Amino acid sequence: MTKKLSFSYSKMGMYKECPQKYKFRYVHMLPEQPKYYFAFGSALHEVMEYVYNPSNSAFPTLEQALSFFKTHWDSTSFDQKGYASMEKELLGYEEGCRIIRAYYGKHGDSLAHPLSVEMKSTLEMDGLSLISILDRIDYLGDGRVKILDYKTGKTVQREPDQLMMYQKVAESSPAILKLVQATDPKVKEIKVEKMAFYHLPSLQELSFERSSDKEMYEFWQKVLGVADDIRAGKFAPAPEENKCRWCDYRNICPVFTGKEYDGPSGWGAKIPSSVSPVPAEAKPVAVAAKTEDEILSEKIDRLGEIGQEEKKLRSEITELMKKLGYKRQFAAKFQAELTQRKKRTFTDKEKTVSLLRELNLLNKTLVPTQSTVEALLTDPAVSQQAKTQILALIKEENIDEIQITEAQ
Repeated sequence: MTKKLSFSYSKMGMYKECPQKYKFRYVHMLPEQPKYYFAFGSALHEVMEYVYNPSNSAFPTLEQALSFFKTHWDSTSFDQKGYASMEKELLGYEEGCRIIRAYYGKHGDSLAHPLSVEMKSTLEMDGLSLISILDRIDYLGDGRVKILDYKTGKTVQREPDQLMMYQKVAESSPAILKLVQATDPKVKEIKVEKMAFYHLPSLQELSFERSSDKEMYEFWQKVLGVADDIRAGKFAPAPEENKCRWCDYRNICPVFTGKEYDGPSGWGAKIPSSVSPVPAEAKPVAVAAKTEDEILSEKIDRLGEIGQEEKKLRSEITELMKKLGYKRQFAAKFQAELTQRKKRTFTDKEKTVSLLRELNLLNKTLVPTQSTVEALLTDPAVSQQAKTQILALIKEENIDEIQITEAQ
C-alpha cells in the first residue's frame, strides 16, 4: 500500500516556487534559516490564540495580552528569530505592542469566543495526509462557518490556493464537523460561507467569496498533480534572479555547484554539461551573473550588517571586561585591550561662538562645529589662556573602548 504523502498549502507553495527547494527542505530535511517575519507573525498568532481561546471564560485584558506577548517574545534571542541585531528585534517588539494596543482599541469591547482557534486538522483523502492549521473558525449557525486567517506582512492580497485549501479542509474534515455538532447537534455537513484575511498591522479585514464547485474541482486536480510530481521525484530547479538571491540552499544547489546534492553524507556525480538539471526555458535567467550595481548593493548591505554586529560585540566585550576587572584579555587568535578616550561636548553652542568671536578665533574654524573648535585646543597659534576659556565650555567624560589586535 502506498504511503500517504504528507501535504499542506505551504508545501505546495514551496514546490511551485522551486521543486529543488522543496527537495532540500522536505526530502533532505534541511531546515531554512530563521526569518524575522516568520517569528514576528508567529508571536502575534500566539497572542490572538491567547486572546480568543474558547476554553477561557473571560477574555484577557490588554495588559495581560501585552505581558503574554513579551513572555513569548523573550523566549528566544534576536538571532534565533532571524533579526540582524538586537536593535531591529526591539523595533519588531515595539511594533507588536503597537498592533496589540490598536487591536484592543478597535475590538476590545466586542470580543466574542469563536468555535476554535489555531485548529490543526489532518485530513486523509486521495492518497494525501492533508495538514492545515486554521487560525480562527467562527460558527454562523445552520452548519455555516467563517474561516479567518491572520496576516502580519506589509500587504495582503487574495491568495486563491490558500482560500480554496481552507474551504476544502473545513468542508471535508470530520474533526471540524464534530466540533460544530458539539454546538449544533442537528448539523450534518459544513458549509464555508465566509473566508477572510485579517491584516493585523492595519486592522483591516478582507473578505472573499467561497469558490464554486468547478473552481474547487480544478484546484484539487492541481493539488493531486503536484503530489504526483513529488512522488515521481521531479525536483528540477526553477531558478529566477530574485528567488535564488535570497535562497538558503543556494550554496548546495546544482544550479550553482554543478552537482546533485545527495544529503549530508556527500555529493553526487558532477552533472555533465550536456545534461543540465535546469530546464531549457530557465537557462536565460543567468542567476549567477550579477550586475555591478547589484554586487555593490550586496556589499553595502553586508558591510552594514558587519558594522552592526561589530558594534554589538564591542559593547558586550567592554561590559564583560569591566565586570571582570580586566584591562587586557587574550583569546586564541586575537587579544582585546580596554582603553579610554575623552569625549568632549560643548554645553552651550551660543556661548562658544560668542567666545570665539571675542578671542578673534571664529575665522580659524570656518564653521564652528564640534571638531573644528576642538582643533583649536591643539593649535600652537592659540594662546593657553584662550584654550582655558574654551575648555571651560566643554563637558568631558571618559569613554571605554576596545582595541582588537592579533595575539602575539
